[in-house]
Amino acid sequence: MREHLYPLLSKVNVILLNHYKMETNRQKKIGGIIQKDIAEIIQDALRNSHKGVIVSVTEVKVTPDMMEARVYISVFPSQHRDALMMEIEEHSHLIRHQLALRIKNQMRRVPELRFVVDDSLDVIEGIDKALKGEEPNPIVHPEILPRRKKM
Repeated sequence: MREHLYPLLSKVNVILLNHYKMETNRQKKIGGIIQKDIAEIIQDALRNSHKGVIVSVTEVKVTPDMMEARVYISVFPSQHRDALMMEIEEHSHLIRHQLALRIKNQMRRVPELRFVVDDSLDVIEGIDKALKGEEPNPIVHPEILPRRKKM
């Protein structure tokens, strides 16, 4: 009966719709715990090697099966971002081990960590510059806007 009412809703579409559900309370709690602990681990590791660089863990999203966590990292100043992210990726197994030692009483398995750059500070900085008039106005000069490629 449902197939008759929703002919366009295939199994693939249902899977995609289920993938974009809201996070459960458990996912949010685990994400918060992981966020706090990874922030401490990274800041302790970088305290001596990178003076003048601020690293923050802005968000952690955990998959529903708790097997993978996406860790969003923001780096200031942004010119150190690429080198720092490479260093974090190289040492991700050590970070995961330290995390396991900290959350061993709360979780049986520690999720795989995927580190993602959070560039929201760059977006905010661009908006501030545009509002202050430091960048050219795209309304007055439309040629500065990136052009869409034709398919």
